[in-house]
Amino acid sequence: MRHNDLFGQIANFPALYAAYRKAVAGKRAKPGAAAFAANLEGNLLRIERELQDRSWYPGRYTEIAIKDPKPRMVSAAPFRDRVVHHAVHAIVGPIFDAGFIHHSYANRADKGTHRAVDQYEYWRDRYAHVLRCDIFRYFPAIDHAVLKQDMRRRIGCSDTLWLLDGIIDGSNTQEPVNVHYLGDDLFAPYRRRRGLPIGNLTSQFFANVYLDRLDHFATEVLRAPFVRYVDDFALFHDDPSVLAAWRDRIAGFLAVRRLSLHPRKTVVLATAEPAGFLGYELHAERRALPAASVRRFRNRLRGLRDRQRAGTIDPAAIAVRVRAWIAHADHADTWRLRRAIFRGGLFDPSRKPGYPPAPCGARRFLEQQSLERPLRLPEQEQRPEHEHWLPVGQHASMPELVELRFHRESRGCVQGWP
Repeated sequence: MRHNDLFGQIANFPALYAAYRKAVAGKRAKPGAAAFAANLEGNLLRIERELQDRSWYPGRYTEIAIKDPKPRMVSAAPFRDRVVHHAVHAIVGPIFDAGFIHHSYANRADKGTHRAVDQYEYWRDRYAHVLRCDIFRYFPAIDHAVLKQDMRRRIGCSDTLWLLDGIIDGSNTQEPVNVHYLGDDLFAPYRRRRGLPIGNLTSQFFANVYLDRLDHFATEVLRAPFVRYVDDFALFHDDPSVLAAWRDRIAGFLAVRRLSLHPRKTVVLATAEPAGFLGYELHAERRALPAASVRRFRNRLRGLRDRQRAGTIDPAAIAVRVRAWIAHADHADTWRLRRAIFRGGLFDPSRKPGYPPAPCGARRFLEQQSLERPLRLPEQEQRPEHEHWLPVGQHASMPELVELRFHRESRGCVQGWP
């Protein structure tokens, strides 16, 4: 079914204001968001006018090179473009989401990495072998012409298609993926526009749309137990020869969509073997964090500690970042690890609401990365007997508690790694 008359639901002030609220969430202090909010009504009216007279066009991306955990380029669209992206996704997203399979978990409501890992473990415990697949340079390889055809399968509104095409065509240049497919001439890979910027809400949505047909092929044609998160997906069976045949059929299916399986990351494995999936090490009886992931977090802690000493980051901002990692780590068997990192501090997992902090809890938790434990507290840090710390979650907000923990200039209590 193709949907028409959608553009009026996107290009109107209430829809754009709702999109602004989503785009600005957690980013009000960012320069782009703050500048937009300074003349909020005028900026939204201008976007509305530009959309209605078809004079809107995407702005220039800010490109950020990321090296950890692997080299890649993240692209940030101007804030006004992000407002348009949210407005488009609010209307077009549910149309496509209704047709997605249940076991596609990326960038969807009530899905996410943790549910994807749960589903992977569910299939793993019922089958002897797994086919792990990854697509070679997925975001840079997405073909614009193929993606536009996919959008036209569900969208019949010409104005909405104009806007979607504008967002796709406005993508900045990505790393080259010069792969020839059946029927290509010598210059075909160089003539075709490819690649979507990593970091856009619309790019995440387009990535799901682009692989939706693969999802249906795997579940309805191959009839395989299947789970996918972005371009990382897995199929399960007791017979490894069946999985090898499925791999060949999937490779042929993806070639029609101008994609290739990653030659090193596409493998058939026994499910009894430990496996890495979406940031976790999955063992038969437990779930752990990879050593490289833990090492990266320790390095980030040291960086945050140095920035906090220099006064270039707010303690509440540090708490947000640390809690984000804890939320990820808490889905694995990491109690001992988190206890070792945060012992006696605000994020010590052994603490309960109302639980009194350990003696070294008054010092900054980022200082807990030193290599030897002091024999006693420095004189300036010894608290008078009448001083009491507020129980966690009572009498003070999180930022206030974080400030309380961070304000002292001292060396930290020492806890080594297990």
